[in-house]
Amino acid sequence: MERLIGVWVESLRVEALDGSTLRDSLALLDALSVICPFTELVRLGFYALPSRGPSRFFGGEDRVLEVVGATVRDVLGDQPSIGVADGLFCVELAAREGVVLPRDGTNEYRRSRPLAVLGRADLATTGRRLGLITVGDFAELAAARVAERFSASVGQLHRVARGELAELPGQRDARLAGRLRRLREADRPDEQRGFFGQRGAADERAHAAVLRLRRRLGSDAVVVAGVRGGRTPQDRATLVPWGAPAPPVADNAPWPGQLRAPSPATVLAHPVTVELRDETSEIVRVDARGSLNARPSTLGFTSGAARVVVWHAGPWPSVERWWIAPRRRAHVQLLLDTGEAVLVAAERGRWWLVGVYD
Repeated sequence: MERLIGVWVESLRVEALDGSTLRDSLALLDALSVICPFTELVRLGFYALPSRGPSRFFGGEDRVLEVVGATVRDVLGDQPSIGVADGLFCVELAAREGVVLPRDGTNEYRRSRPLAVLGRADLATTGRRLGLITVGDFAELAAARVAERFSASVGQLHRVARGELAELPGQRDARLAGRLRRLREADRPDEQRGFFGQRGAADERAHAAVLRLRRRLGSDAVVVAGVRGGRTPQDRATLVPWGAPAPPVADNAPWPGQLRAPSPATVLAHPVTVELRDETSEIVRVDARGSLNARPSTLGFTSGAARVVVWHAGPWPSVERWWIAPRRRAHVQLLLDTGEAVLVAAERGRWWLVGVYD
């Protein structure tokens, strides 16, 4: 069996709902692949890489373990548990326990483990009744006796216990490689590639900078704009963590009363109070039928500044949550004498600036 280095990162074992676990796992995989291009993310929290090549390059296995540990700390800020053993089954056990086995010590180590490490609670229970406490006890059974008493799947575990198979059935997460590939594609959907398909140096630097910021400040430190379902631009605009996977299903709900295109390029997280007045300096209001009681003439701000309205469209009224606590709003598009185009909303007897068009 091949001698492997196992890296166990407890913080990556359970996947977070915000997608940060998968992104951090991919970032660490890329960093470890610099040390050895054959590094594999076996499943969340557990990485494996061959020992032979990196040991030759770095001048010994001890030096490789130092480099691997430093890499995990640099990328995640966590202290990993690292083990070395022959075969994937044993190296995962060694990594969880932080054990570096001698080159001829894997067989003895495997045989000394409790039977439960084979991952079958029913086998461990039956084994106790039969006096089989360790993996070695189970391995001593003749293959014909195991086939008579147990299923074919237990027969495979028996081969693992005897050292005939290097890994447990299902030890690798078969879906993980595909998820990582989709994450890479979603992370770089529109990147500018060079003549031979490579990313430019500026792209690599930006990518690395974002990773460093996120590692230091948290998964929500770098966000990108996104669009979700809703009726108004304020409802639809959202910020999601950089690199977060796209929702599996697009929002195709009809959203009756949705404000149609064009949408403002800038949506204010905190709408600004404004005053919309007519030619007689009276406040323009939205009547019970959803119409303006006068033509807008000026848009005033709390700072005292005012802009002349040269054109307007709307209003587009909407009533939401009518069955519990109705929310009534009406949106109006305004073109100002300065050439600016804005979106204002009437709600609770006041006007609010909610968006600015390019």
